[in-house]
Amino acid sequence: MANTSQTRATEGTQVPSRPQSNATVDYATLCGVAGAFLIIITAMILGGSPGSFFNLPAILIVIGGTFLVTTISFTFDEVSRSQRTMLRAALYQAETPGNAALQVLFLADQARRNSILSLQKHLKDIQNSGFLHRATEMLVDGIAPEQLEAVLEQQLIATQNRHQRSANILRRAGEVAPAMGLIGTLVGLVQMLSNLEDPSTIGPSMAVALLTTFYGAILSNMVFHPLAAKLERISQTEAIVNQIYTIGICSVCKHENPRRLEIMLNTILSPDQRVNYFD
Repeated sequence: MANTSQTRATEGTQVPSRPQSNATVDYATLCGVAGAFLIIITAMILGGSPGSFFNLPAILIVIGGTFLVTTISFTFDEVSRSQRTMLRAALYQAETPGNAALQVLFLADQARRNSILSLQKHLKDIQNSGFLHRATEMLVDGIAPEQLEAVLEQQLIATQNRHQRSANILRRAGEVAPAMGLIGTLVGLVQMLSNLEDPSTIGPSMAVALLTTFYGAILSNMVFHPLAAKLERISQTEAIVNQIYTIGICSVCKHENPRRLEIMLNTILSPDQRVNYFD
């Protein structure tokens, strides 16, 4: 459902006939990460020696070491899932609570006008909203209201826990990366001091010592910690959206008046997100 208007009376537009997700590409994250790296790269180029900032041993120590040390605190499966979640956080915006409210109000209105079984024809239109799609499927299948509410509440908690674990992994990686940079610095200094009689080894050893700290600081402060904060924000928004879906689908299952549902949802929504579907 498009988010161009959330009211009928004030905007003069009609609520779309089919509920659709308004999740879009998150350009803020992409521009932020790309812009930050572009500034660093530009500074390297203006310095006249961008090639000196590339050092394979330093990369192996920081990137490889960060990944392996992070897996000590978690499992390979959790780390793998966090990478997919990190990519999702970087590329997509979450559904807005206002649009989620319009979707469930549309479904509630359709169920009142026709029947709960009539919602089956709308399943394909909400398949991108995984939580709402599963909830509507259970509603159409005729699950008892108490069981439906219990299952949806459990799914809501499980989703929040998964997101929190992914954010914890990113924060842990953000803590490990500077530490691996410090370890790399010590390795480079030891190599340099143990070969002072050979001047040709001083430069490469010093490069490892300095670049590992550089790489660790970049990964921690420009990648892991910002993405962890973004993932936590998305998780909070998605929790509100899923709560709206839960309240809406359970209301339909209990055959409550959709106008009462609208009032309930507006108590959850912030003032700028509140909807006016029926007036």
